[in-house]
Amino acid sequence: MGMFDVRFAIALAGFLATATPAAVPQNAPRPGGVAVIPLDSAAPGDSSPPVVMFGDKRALVLQHDRKWVAVVGIPLDFEGGLAHVSVAMDDQAVTEQSFEVQPYAYREQRLTVQNRSYVDPDPQQLERIISERERIDAALGAWRESELVDIELLVPVAGTRSPTFGFRRFFNDQPRAPHKGMDIAAAKGSPIRAAADGVVSIAANLFFNGNTVLVDHGQGLMTMYCHLDNVDVQQGDRLDRGVTIGKVGATGRVTGAHLHFGVYLNGTAVDPALMLRPAEP
Repeated sequence: MGMFDVRFAIALAGFLATATPAAVPQNAPRPGGVAVIPLDSAAPGDSSPPVVMFGDKRALVLQHDRKWVAVVGIPLDFEGGLAHVSVAMDDQAVTEQSFEVQPYAYREQRLTVQNRSYVDPDPQQLERIISERERIDAALGAWRESELVDIELLVPVAGTRSPTFGFRRFFNDQPRAPHKGMDIAAAKGSPIRAAADGVVSIAANLFFNGNTVLVDHGQGLMTMYCHLDNVDVQQGDRLDRGVTIGKVGATGRVTGAHLHFGVYLNGTAVDPALMLRPAEP
């Protein structure tokens, strides 16, 4: 192959790499869902990525079909109706785009927990819970710059997936916060893999979540893995997609061995089913 052919091949490979459309999640603009919003702005080749804000939280932006696209997580307590994002592009004036959030009713789920401390914690346990909640919220609110292309997530463990995201939960008939993840039933000791490349933000034992790993994939996209039997990573570790991070367990507030898998965008929990890579045929 001559020098010209080599240069042409390299140029063609680069073009194909940049021309490949990004994988975006299913557009589901509902409470606990994801809004995929093509932005009315300059094409990616003409500008740097815009800064998109949903309320006071910055939203993920990537290239798709030669446009900038914002991928916005919608809080579970959003009642539906018209929502807005602000878009700042280079030195241009900030603009606003609207999108409609469809109302959605989630079901209820009632569970019985044998350990009463997980339903009525004592003052010392409550202090620990509050401290851990602050730590989780701080991690979920962090922003790490990252050029994302494929944000379809790997299924972290093989098993039966329960479509319980958003369910209003009652533990021993006492109302609690909605369920903010997907439960995947798997045998204790089953390996759990990272859903995408990222950096470990939290690797710790937490009161309700048990052994927990939180991975920051960049631009506010986070995945959380709870109730692990053991954790094989540490805070600050850089992970490749598919690497084992721990094993399925039954630690924390559980009724049996399983993985609680959470996905977060712009600091809010979204239905993981919308972000997972389709199953192989």
